[in-house]
Amino acid sequence: MDYKIIWTNEAINNLEEILNYLIERWSQKEVDNFKRKLSKQIELIGVFSKMFPQSKYNPRLRKAVLSKQTNIFYQIKNNTIYLVYIFVNSKDIEKLK
Repeated sequence: MDYKIIWTNEAINNLEEILNYLIERWSQKEVDNFKRKLSKQIELIGVFSKMFPQSKYNPRLRKAVLSKQTNIFYQIKNNTIYLVYIFVNSKDIEKLK
């Protein structure tokens, strides 16, 4: 089943922070690779929403690993997926509770 995907304000802010960081420190190629990988992972979430495990920090969320440094946390409600956080692993995980 394909789900409607909605970005929360928090997830949008997370993405902006990550992109700004990448733009400052990495090449455009790396930025484009990140965007491509993120798009593919969100596409997978939209089609196979329960493929990814529940978060052990907040059971209402599921966690999709984007990279060693980044995870996507999302919530499924009815036919909608809410992208809640794009989480950089160096940050405080307690924020997810």
